[in-house]
Amino acid sequence: MEEYIVQDGKRLRLGYTTGSCAAAAAKAAAWMLLTGTMKENIALDTPKGIRLELAVKEISITLNSVSCAIEKDSGDDPDVTKGTLIFATVSRSEVPGVSIDGGFGIGRVTKGGLDQPVGNAAINSVPRRMIRENVEEVMALTDYHGGISVVISAPEGEELAKKTFNPRLGIVGGISILGTTGIVEPMSEKALVDTIRVELRQRRASGADYVLLTPGNYGSDFIRNELGLDMKIAVQVSNFIGDALDICKELGFKGALLIGHIGKLVKIAGGMMNTHSKYGDCRMEILAAHAGAAGAAKETVEQILDCVACDDVLRILRDAELCEDTMNRVIDRVRFHLQHRSDEMEIGALTFSKEYGILGKTGNVDELLTKITEE
Repeated sequence: MEEYIVQDGKRLRLGYTTGSCAAAAAKAAAWMLLTGTMKENIALDTPKGIRLELAVKEISITLNSVSCAIEKDSGDDPDVTKGTLIFATVSRSEVPGVSIDGGFGIGRVTKGGLDQPVGNAAINSVPRRMIRENVEEVMALTDYHGGISVVISAPEGEELAKKTFNPRLGIVGGISILGTTGIVEPMSEKALVDTIRVELRQRRASGADYVLLTPGNYGSDFIRNELGLDMKIAVQVSNFIGDALDICKELGFKGALLIGHIGKLVKIAGGMMNTHSKYGDCRMEILAAHAGAAGAAKETVEQILDCVACDDVLRILRDAELCEDTMNRVIDRVRFHLQHRSDEMEIGALTFSKEYGILGKTGNVDELLTKITEE
């Protein structure tokens, strides 16, 4: 792939996701199965709008099926799956439509709270849609109206998965097929922090003394839909909570309010000021500790430690009538760590879940919101 972006003065090559690999392999295999002709290159339109032209590898044709692979290329982004082969085996089926499953090296979901239900192959929603739409395109072109079975596999997947969070998330047996845009964009942390700095500097230069911060899209949606505020007043800081507070302090802000999903803010309760998963995932341990301090029984704590999603923990806490006490403890520790990083700045925090709404907030949230919106 020869598409580039420039970050920190460096020209970085884009790549494509395992989802794009799986969809392209399925499309190529479907073409060869339904036309009886070889396909050594395949075109794929990604959700990002970038068209890929990919080499088809490891072609195997039998009487009833075709298998082929696409090599994962993550460009200049470091990725454990870079260079691995993602296979698709396509065969005719008596079941109408396109059925999709995972084979060897593709993980299977064993715990709730993930993109796919328990028992499904760990092929996320967007890659599934890409696979189905591309196979359906071939079916339409060849005037085929029967069923098609697609099985995605990755021979190196089981070993590669040991280097990911999959085992911890309850995804067993291999890697996940991921991607929401089909394209991998190399990430420069410095470039992202610099972007945050520019936006905060602009706010300060316009006379703002107080600022509303949110990690990302969940927080933005909550601010807009639940609080009824214009998202223009908020600054998205991604995972860089600590860096954003450092910049606020440097620029002379008097105060900051952080509004974020519990999945992000619970990490701050453990002192993690960069909430990216590559730095760790302590969510269940922190929630379990605070639940225990709030009076949870040993069995409840063990249940929490076995969860993979925060909403699962919240359901357990609500059933045990411990949600409010636990969340009050969590938000208090969030405030403690934010305040420690911010010195004399006035700090507030609010956390929520999409399913259960507001979970906890510091006592000064309403006051800070007033100061932010009136500036």
